[in-house]
Amino acid sequence: MATLSITTAAADQIRRVLDERGHGLGLRVSVKPSGCSGYSYVLDFADEAAGDDIIVEEHGVRVYVAPDALEVLDGSEVDYVSEGLNRYFRFNNPNVKDECGCGESFSV
Repeated sequence: MATLSITTAAADQIRRVLDERGHGLGLRVSVKPSGCSGYSYVLDFADEAAGDDIIVEEHGVRVYVAPDALEVLDGSEVDYVSEGLNRYFRFNNPNVKDECGCGESFSV
């Protein structure tokens, strides 16, 4: 079975955003064809679970993964980083072979 892990920093941010929002089950992660390299990550709130979602629960939060994204995300780590004024979720994805220059898309 494919795997995905969540760092404590990412879990803390997911929890914080859901608390501010006042509702939601967790973070929804998928990929879509995009950009010059092939794929881009898509993040959204999971307000309800789809019947075929893969649910990863770690550090008290849930990440809902679209089944068609699982192969691309297999072995990835979802992290949350703060660099200066920039704060964002980062995917440490061992399947990425190349990224576009602007960092918006990747290929596997």
